[in-house]
Amino acid sequence: MKLVDPAVIRFANDRFYLAFNNRDVVQMSNLWSEDYPCVCIHPGSTPLLGREEILESWRDIFGGEGAGVQIVCHSPRVFFHGDLFSVICFEQLPAGWLVATNNFVMESGRVRLVHHQASQCMAPAELNESQTVLQ
Repeated sequence: MKLVDPAVIRFANDRFYLAFNNRDVVQMSNLWSEDYPCVCIHPGSTPLLGREEILESWRDIFGGEGAGVQIVCHSPRVFFHGDLFSVICFEQLPAGWLVATNNFVMESGRVRLVHHQASQCMAPAELNESQTVLQ
């Protein structure tokens, strides 16, 4: 098990939302693992399995017309599960709220994404913007 500063995991999570909001395929590609199995489940979608299928979905999402939807990440909580690092957070979109799980691993000295899943949820009763880490 590798000891990783929770701030490093939060930074990787922030990079995910920055890549999304900037519609940056290169940065999104740099985030996803090349060595580990990957899964991505977009809201209302079936699971996408493997890096190439996932990156193709992001190219499709980013290649659409218009400025695209902006997401604000709220209340990220970091969980450590051995060598797997999870961030559970709320995603605020113009049309409502999602709850998301983003799982990361260390790969060649870098934090890389191996799982993203977001699904609809009620508006959070209370947002905790303090940085929570659970081990």
